[in-house]
Amino acid sequence: MSGELVLEATGLRKRFGDNQAVNGVDISVGPGETFGLLGPNGAGKTTSISMIAGLLAADSGSVMVAGRPINTRSTDAKAAIGLVPQDLAIYPDLSARENLTFFGRLYGMKGPSLAKRIAEVLEVIGLADRANDRTKEFSGGMKRRLNIGIGLLHQPTLLILDEPTVGVDPQSRNAILESVEQLSRAGMAVLYTTHYMEEAERLCDRVAIIDQGVVKAEGTRRQLVELVGEADRIHITATGDLQAARAAAASVSGVLEATVADHSIEVMAGMASSLLPEVLARVAAGGAAITSVAVIEPNLEAVFLHLTGKALRD
Repeated sequence: MSGELVLEATGLRKRFGDNQAVNGVDISVGPGETFGLLGPNGAGKTTSISMIAGLLAADSGSVMVAGRPINTRSTDAKAAIGLVPQDLAIYPDLSARENLTFFGRLYGMKGPSLAKRIAEVLEVIGLADRANDRTKEFSGGMKRRLNIGIGLLHQPTLLILDEPTVGVDPQSRNAILESVEQLSRAGMAVLYTTHYMEEAERLCDRVAIIDQGVVKAEGTRRQLVELVGEADRIHITATGDLQAARAAAASVSGVLEATVADHSIEVMAGMASSLLPEVLARVAAGGAAITSVAVIEPNLEAVFLHLTGKALRD
């Protein structure tokens, strides 16, 4: 594969009438990497992955998956992709096992190898004990997990998950996230779209923030935070001479600012975790008795707000 990348999408554009839904999106994903496409509803996430999966023709741009070009006319090359859409693609009158059998046969799978793979997938999605129950009796979260299982059946090189936790309860959401983490650890490349900040922070090795069809920034969480100049905060609760302790903390190389408020010292720094031992030593030497410490890293919410001028929920 080119550069060992599983997915290389370059310059994707798509217009619907007067609406430029996607405008020059680039995405790359490597083996064992979970890449997050983070943005509000209507940002262009689903349109982007529809082009990547070869379901929607791009106005311009190119997509390579496992070293092979993908477009609406691709057939064999699409076998490298497992797509899990927002809309459930299951038959309610069939059991979980029967659904997996049906879709497995569409993939060209059969016999003992299909039965073995179905058993493996049921374990991964946590439905082995409900394999023979009709899916119309399933909760929304269980249906979502089965939807993911269908996308996993043929052991794709790239798994695309489009908002897989929308409308599910917290327990089911956690089960889905754990499944995605397990797949990534096993070496699968995952493209994950979401408008939930906490999911992107938990799952994704790299994140692209997309708004109005444009990728505003892309990188690891740390890179995105540094890009917009956000700093970590060390919150130190203490007693004693807090002003002297504040001055001592401010003298540490790498500390941007230190202030005193409400029986505590607030220290702003670019890489707080690496400075923490020295900061605490200086604070103690400055005459303060430390009672508690917390390191608070800026999250993607702050980055999104800075880049787009609005909160993700807007």
